[in-house]
Order: sequence, then C-alpha cells, then structure tokens
Amino acid sequence: MYTDLKLFIDGKWLGVEGRNSEDVINPANGKVLARLPHAGKADLDAALAAAQKAFPAWKATSAYDRAKIMRKAADLLRERYDHVAKVQTQEQGKSYAESRAEVMTSADIIDWYAEEGRRSYGRIVPGRVAGIRQLVTQEPVGVAAAFTPWNFPTLTPVRKIAGALAAGCALIIKASEETPGGCVELVKCFADAGLPAGVLNLVFGVPAEVSEHLIPSPIVRKISFTGSIPVGKHLAGLAAKGMKRATMELGGHSPVVVFEDADPEKAADTIAAFKYRNAGQVCISPTRFYVQEKNYNKFVSRFVEYAKGLKLGDGLEKGTTLGPLANPRRLDAMESFVNDAKARGGKIQTGGSRHGNEGFFFEPTVITDVPDDAKIMTEEPFGPVAPIVPFKTFDEVVERANSLEFGLAAYAFTASGATAAAIGDAIQSGMVGVNSVMISTPETPFGGIKESGYGSEGGIEGLQAYMNTKFISQA
Repeated sequence: MYTDLKLFIDGKWLGVEGRNSEDVINPANGKVLARLPHAGKADLDAALAAAQKAFPAWKATSAYDRAKIMRKAADLLRERYDHVAKVQTQEQGKSYAESRAEVMTSADIIDWYAEEGRRSYGRIVPGRVAGIRQLVTQEPVGVAAAFTPWNFPTLTPVRKIAGALAAGCALIIKASEETPGGCVELVKCFADAGLPAGVLNLVFGVPAEVSEHLIPSPIVRKISFTGSIPVGKHLAGLAAKGMKRATMELGGHSPVVVFEDADPEKAADTIAAFKYRNAGQVCISPTRFYVQEKNYNKFVSRFVEYAKGLKLGDGLEKGTTLGPLANPRRLDAMESFVNDAKARGGKIQTGGSRHGNEGFFFEPTVITDVPDDAKIMTEEPFGPVAPIVPFKTFDEVVERANSLEFGLAAYAFTASGATAAAIGDAIQSGMVGVNSVMISTPETPFGGIKESGYGSEGGIEGLQAYMNTKFISQA
C-alpha cells in the first residue's frame, strides 16, 4: 500500500543499493514503512549535470508544449489520487480526507501553472526617437533547487515544481526525508507524462549536506525553500554568496481577531476547523486567538465544543478527523507549550496531554488566561494547541497582533465593512483572511513578510519568481 522509495536523477529511478538510507516511520503506530535512499555527492553532481544539460532544450520548448506535458501530469495525479493520498497519510499522519483534498489541489496547481506559463507575456515600450524598438521579455532563470518540509508531502513540492517547469526552468528538488512518498508519487506523474530526462530531479539525504552542496554550485541560479526561520536564514545566506534568486516561505504565528460585531459561534466553527487541520501542523494555521470581550465566552465555549468533538486516530481509519503529529519532536514541543502556559496561569479548557500508548497523538487543546509573553503566544506551536485571550479595543489588538516578527498569515472576523477594511490594512502580514480562511489557492500569491520570508508562490508572482526580466533596445 505504501510506495517504493527511490531517487530520480536524469530520468532514472535509483534505489538504496550502495547508498546510505534511513527508515520512514508511520506516525500513527511508529512502524517502519520503508527505507529511503540518500543521495551521495556523486548523485548530487549527477543531478546538477542532468539539470544543466536538460535546461536549454526545456527552455526552448514552447510554453504550449510544456503545458501539454504538465496537464498530462495533472491528469495522472487525479487518476492516482487514492493511492497517493493513502501513501502520504501513512507517512505524515493526516486524515485520508485531508490527504485526498491535498492531492486534488496539487493537480489543480499543476493545471494553473501550465496555463499561466502560456501567458508569460512581455511588452513593447514606445521609443523616444524614431527607429528604436524597445522590448521587455521574460526568460527562465535557469536551473533551480527547491527544498520542502514534511507537513504537506505533495502540495508544497508541487508549488515549486509546477512554477519552475512552467517558466522553463530545470529543477532539483529535495523533499522531506520524513515524508518522501508523496513527492515520489508526484514525480512519477511528471515522468510518466513524458517530461524529458533531467528537467526534474528528486533527491533525499542529510538536509545540510544536500543544501550546502547544491546551493553554492554555479549551475544553480535560483532556490526556493519552505521551512523554519533559522534554516531559511542559513540557506538565504548561502544563496546570497552567489547572488542567487531566492524564495523563502518561512514560519508564522498567525493572529486571529474576532470583533464584537461578528457571530462568535460561526467564527469559532470556521476557525477551529482550520486550526485543527493537519493537527495544526500548517504554516498558515491560526495560532493566536484574540476575541473582543463581548464575544469572548461564547467563542471559547463553541471552540472548546468543536475541539472535544474531534476523533483522534489513524488517518486511514473511517471517521478519523484528527491524525497524529508527524514525529515525536512535535509531541515534546506540545508538552513544552502546555507546561509553560500552565506555569504562567493558563487554564486548560480541554486537552493538554498526549493521547494513547501508540503513535504520536496529542489531544486537541484549548488554553485560556495566558499572558502575551507566554511561549505559546510568542513561538509558532505547529500543533493542535490553541490559546484564546480577550481584547478591548481595535488599536490594542492591532498592536498585539503585530508585536511579533512573524508576518505570514492573519485572520479576522467582523460584520462591519469599515472594520474589515481597517483590519486588513492594519495587520502586518503577507496574507490576511477577513471572514474567510481561503488564503491559499493556485491563482493567488502565497508568501510572508518580516521574519516569515520573502517572495511568493502561487499566482503570477509564483511564475515570475522563476523568470528573469530582459530589456532589449533595438535600433
């Protein structure tokens, strides 16, 4: 039911033979799913050479023909959605329903980029004197290297793969060693769709060794990274040494502001469902909840009710609505957040503990009465723990929401058009959802500000991230 894990270099699948490898673990039961091969230096050099060799021909391929291959890959992914969803549920833990939705959205992303690649237009700028023709064109940046985390095994890699391929770039992607199967299945779809050898290469290994080998290479001209702020800063530094383009989608700590004119129970239902998606292991997960005093008690009551109604279990079991955390590190982190909150006077309204004797399960947790300097209010939890606190005024909550160095996503609920516009303007964040959590779609930009990174994936911005702008003045 799982998949055969291999590297993919220059159109060939390479297994564990003669390579270092590691176990991939099912977080629902702690059992080994498969062995994952690591790319050695020779493998990484082969991937670099393959991408360098394949790039000129892929660049010269028309956007129309690139789109045909990409759409075929999207169709294959949809045909295989059941298997791919089961693979990533086994390795990552999320429910089958969430995995299925992720796979289908990934196919939509490929389709969108395939079509948008055909619309990467230049422009003609009128000359100042007769006989001068001024052209602005877009060209693929070259060979790119991408690095993705474990929380979305298909969705995060496909954003980078589809953007790069649609732009005409060749790509080496290092997906997560903890959740490799989703990306392996994704790459299979591109290979089976007829993508030329070397245009897309998939490697795994010791993360620092892979990034420190690929990024300094003169072959690589662009990097894209999704992950933690400390690692992002390190990789950005490596890229800067070679003046290489970079997209950095880093951590967040998303504030939620619920104003007194909002329906507190409707807001709680909407945002609680989004909070506990993927057990809270989402970079845009709502993580700090500020509720105006008039609505506070009703919001907390409904939010707690929602949390208590979740069913923990193996993501492949029928009825499961909350799977395990992806690894034991997250369990330790959740206990640390909860213990710190309790030590600072926080009250556990529900949850607060590990669940069961098998796998990496943590109860959906709601904490109230926590001060703003508590760990849960200042560090990204990346798990199913929700702190909810009251506020009095608009200016106060804006100051508190903007007080951290994170700026990835934020959410607000209000019945007032004026307040909706004001909070959208006031929040310092790359993405803001007002009365909505729909801030991540193929056609819209996805990215943060401040310590949450720079650059965007998705939308026309995600395609332009893999393009160079060239101006031609012709007499």
